[in-house]
Amino acid sequence: MIIKSAEFVTSAVRPSQYPISDLPEIAFAGRSNVGKSSLINTLLNRKRLVKTSSTPGRTQLINFFNINDSFSFVDLPGYGYAKVPANIRKKWGPMIETYLSTRNNLKGVVAITDIRRNPGQEEFDLFDWLAHYNIPTIHVLTKADKLSKTKQAARHNFIAESMSKSKENQILFSAKSRQGKKDLWDAVEQLIAYF
Repeated sequence: MIIKSAEFVTSAVRPSQYPISDLPEIAFAGRSNVGKSSLINTLLNRKRLVKTSSTPGRTQLINFFNINDSFSFVDLPGYGYAKVPANIRKKWGPMIETYLSTRNNLKGVVAITDIRRNPGQEEFDLFDWLAHYNIPTIHVLTKADKLSKTKQAARHNFIAESMSKSKENQILFSAKSRQGKKDLWDAVEQLIAYF
């Protein structure tokens, strides 16, 4: 995929704030601090289009990005152990669920898991929820560069087994080494092509 343009459009918390658009959208979801922003920046060959932070829970809004004027990426707030006030954290679930269940031009979700962490209840809930609504899902295991090839393979096997997923349907990814970038773009382009 050749990226000619990638621009921030708007942030939203409710449907009335979503951009009016008929472009296909691909959303990115994952636990706080899973490397979601770095993954999007890597895909788009940008360093700071999506703000990255070592503090979990930095993304607190749904952020929309226009790519090549032909599709959109949507960065969803991370879930899990975010260091944010409980009242804000409580609003995240409904905010994300509303977007995922009502956005007609949503074509799929890139669900992100840190390869070094065991999937928790939040991951299982997310995948069950996406399956319930028949939302196509690309499962990406980030931070692969933090492990040796042997440990990558072991963790890949473990996560696939524990989530009852096929290894072939999981992409190992590293923002640092660019591992998995082409595979992820191929999967994203397939979802967009069915629009």
